[in-house]
Amino acid sequence: MIRLRVLAIGFAAVLALAFPAMASASFKKVSSKDEFLSITNGKTMNIMGITVFVTPDGKIGGKAYGREVSGAWVWRDGYFCRDLYWGQRDFGPNCQEVRVNGNKIRFASDRGTGMSAVLTLR
Repeated sequence: MIRLRVLAIGFAAVLALAFPAMASASFKKVSSKDEFLSITNGKTMNIMGITVFVTPDGKIGGKAYGREVSGAWVWRDGYFCRDLYWGQRDFGPNCQEVRVNGNKIRFASDRGTGMSAVLTLR
């Protein structure tokens, strides 16, 4: 049980705090679903033990620390809005601002006002 709790905390911290010093000014805001899909289609997004992908039909999949990542997403009012699960853990809904810089994609929770994570596109 303690190991699971440590992994869950580590997973949440990695997603929330990865590369916090990177200035958002160097990242271009993704403003449409079509633009988002042109950037992510057929690619995975990776960061320290986490590999996730999105599909054009609104699914999220992947693995994080040996457990399945799943969920669903929609593009709403200029934001990536998702429901996310890590194994049985429900991270709930959140709409996120998306920015891109080369092969780096930045998701900022709470419509860009919350914590952010920068993942590598492959």
